[in-house]
Amino acid sequence: MARAELPSRAQVVIVGGGVVGASVAYHLTKRGWTDVVLLERNVLTSGTTWHAAGLVTQARATDGTRKIVQRSLEVFRNLEADTGFSTGFVQTGTLNLAMSQDRWDELRHQATSVRSSGVEAHLLNVDQTLEKYPLLNPDGILGSLYFPYDGRGSATDTTTSLARGAAQRGAKIFENVVVEDVLTRQGRVVGVSTSLGDIEAEYVVNATGMWGREFGARAGVDVPLQALAHYYIVTEAIPGLTRNLPTVKSGDDYAYVKDEAGAIMVGFFEPGSYAWSSRGIPENSGFTQLPEDWDHLWPFYEKMTSRIPILADAGIKLHFCGPESFTPDGLYHLGEAPYLRNYFVAAGFNSVGFLSGPGAGSVLADMIVDGRSPIDLPELDPARVQDHETNRRFLEQRVVETLDVSYEVHWPFQQRTSARPLRRSPLYDRTAAAGAVFGELLGWERANWYAPEGVDKEYRYSFGRQNWFEHSAAEHRAVREEVGLFDTSSFGKLLVQGRDAVTVLQRLSANDVDVEPGRIVYTQWLNEHGGIEADVTITRWDETRFLVLSGPATVNRDLAWIHRHIGPDDFATVTDITGSLAMLSVMGPDSRRLLQPLTDADLSNEAFPFGRSKRIDLGLGYARATRITYVGELGWELLIPIDIAVHVYDTIVEAGAAVNLRHAGYHALNSLRLEKAYRSWGHDISAGDTPLEAGLGFAVKWDKPGGFIGREALQRQREAGVKRRLVQFLLGDPDAILFHDEPISKAGVQVGRVVSAQYGHTLGGSVALGWIEAPSRDHESGWYEAGDFEIEVADERIPAKASLRPLYDPKSERPRS
Repeated sequence: MARAELPSRAQVVIVGGGVVGASVAYHLTKRGWTDVVLLERNVLTSGTTWHAAGLVTQARATDGTRKIVQRSLEVFRNLEADTGFSTGFVQTGTLNLAMSQDRWDELRHQATSVRSSGVEAHLLNVDQTLEKYPLLNPDGILGSLYFPYDGRGSATDTTTSLARGAAQRGAKIFENVVVEDVLTRQGRVVGVSTSLGDIEAEYVVNATGMWGREFGARAGVDVPLQALAHYYIVTEAIPGLTRNLPTVKSGDDYAYVKDEAGAIMVGFFEPGSYAWSSRGIPENSGFTQLPEDWDHLWPFYEKMTSRIPILADAGIKLHFCGPESFTPDGLYHLGEAPYLRNYFVAAGFNSVGFLSGPGAGSVLADMIVDGRSPIDLPELDPARVQDHETNRRFLEQRVVETLDVSYEVHWPFQQRTSARPLRRSPLYDRTAAAGAVFGELLGWERANWYAPEGVDKEYRYSFGRQNWFEHSAAEHRAVREEVGLFDTSSFGKLLVQGRDAVTVLQRLSANDVDVEPGRIVYTQWLNEHGGIEADVTITRWDETRFLVLSGPATVNRDLAWIHRHIGPDDFATVTDITGSLAMLSVMGPDSRRLLQPLTDADLSNEAFPFGRSKRIDLGLGYARATRITYVGELGWELLIPIDIAVHVYDTIVEAGAAVNLRHAGYHALNSLRLEKAYRSWGHDISAGDTPLEAGLGFAVKWDKPGGFIGREALQRQREAGVKRRLVQFLLGDPDAILFHDEPISKAGVQVGRVVSAQYGHTLGGSVALGWIEAPSRDHESGWYEAGDFEIEVADERIPAKASLRPLYDPKSERPRS
């Protein structure tokens, strides 16, 4: 290819010629953006696309990723008519088998969760399962979950068809062109440098597959992924084999099975894989095939010959091992990089790139053209990445576990075990000695519950009440009735300071944060469409310093959002000071009685009202005490310098003996906040939801000087009305357990889904927050509360009470007592 053939500029440059990159190009051109260049260092599909098994399955982990696969299905059904080139897609359905009661329980809950996203799924008994797939040995099978609209296709053909469709509309596609660098200026991409010259560009898309981490690092973008060895076997042709049988997934055997051109493919998500080329994927590799390892694979394959006896007599045509990229949390990265404008990531697909790629490319194209995602996808946001997650040694341990557990039973509250412990509160040893059973969130070790003396400090998983249920219930009741102590040090703490700090935060915040020093303000940060980008509290320390308190999972995202909105003329800085301050939350009706003897500060309601923050003496040192709550009770959050954190903790615990102080963990925190209907960003609310829909209109100050980002869009919605609301629910059956993603019905018609849930020990049943949609904007608020609501739990509908106001302490009198 001559240098002159490469354009000197393009609106969008896509790097990577697999199914994802081709899909982005195709969908951009469908949206009318035809000045698109796709660059592939080798040839199209040569990374990992070429050896994809071709399954298209809708049983994804989240509502957003299921909706992406639904978009993929639309592409598979319509692409050939548009481009004239087949995708090879055939609708066969998928059978997920259960060989144990635990697996059957999982499938019952999975049937419920996928239905909340509009996915059709049916639980089948053994006879019905065998009718769908007669080759199965029925021994040990309890039943299956059947997805009738799943299918399979050809990854190579689909990529070719997408690329052809993009080219037909004007996109330019170049193979054997190496992108050596991404060009940036003032925090924004301006082009790429290639082996054949530079291309100016407004947007760059990293769709480089297993090279995504190294390619991202060139532009300072963190993309945590690691290539792992991944196996499948293809038999010789089997005479008389029925074509287009359903795909069979057998989690208990770590395997999937599909027929292919008269033969059978058996693929594996088995434990015991290994990281390949963790120090950097060879840049010149294409169509990579790794060495066979029959000793490793034979025990798994042998189990499948018992499951499908016809395999025992079939010869082996191909034993394939190829690399696939996996991520620490098992979810891919889709969206704009947090610190580099117009740099978009679409990588780390965890061996579901083919089934997700067409839909993911569609969504990413919409993000670029419209400036927002058409689907709420906080779980895929590249801004969720933590610093340690691109560490090679961390990835080698954690990402192998991602593959190891892929086909295991997915338990509620299941904790990862690798690469731990990593991030620890300064009070870690103290809380461990008090019985803490730690969970992990983005590297943080956090006390999820406390085991009393004589109780094993471990999780025993089930789909019912787990072994920690009663212990967490006791912690919950202690906070409601006496006083509880939470170590909340993992919460993010951002110091915004400077002459224009108030100007920046006023521009970001829907609420009014220009308050006197010592006040705390609850607020949302909105995008230009009125969607909630952050849900934070802001404490004004003095005229020029503000503390933004963020969640541990959102602090990096919130930090980037502030950086992005500090203008060139703003004299303001933001610093993450999470690691310099421990945080203890002392909550409950007896919290004042506990803390008052430990300080000379007056903690009375008159001297220290709700919503105030002060630096107080505590024990032998000083801490910042803020009277606020996330549990719905009287209490204080204490920010403590880490050098005296243990002293303050010891002081509180020693004094707590006189008032029955109890340690409490994050499971109790969640059940307490859900009884009070407090929102959690990324679970209940995110960028596709507005404050008016989320019931947070009270935190919007419409007429504050200067307005705020998103005000105009929110005002338009205020005038037009909303037709969806976030509603609190309480199940009528006190024994039923909700988790999330359960469908919500009214008068027998599905109207929404649960987004977060926990057992409410004070309310006496599972309590949840869920989004429901009215038939039109004309419905008054009463529609969202009145009527016969039901929530489906493990394939059974259970009556539920709905409320727009908190079911616990609706007037919020207790925190102000």
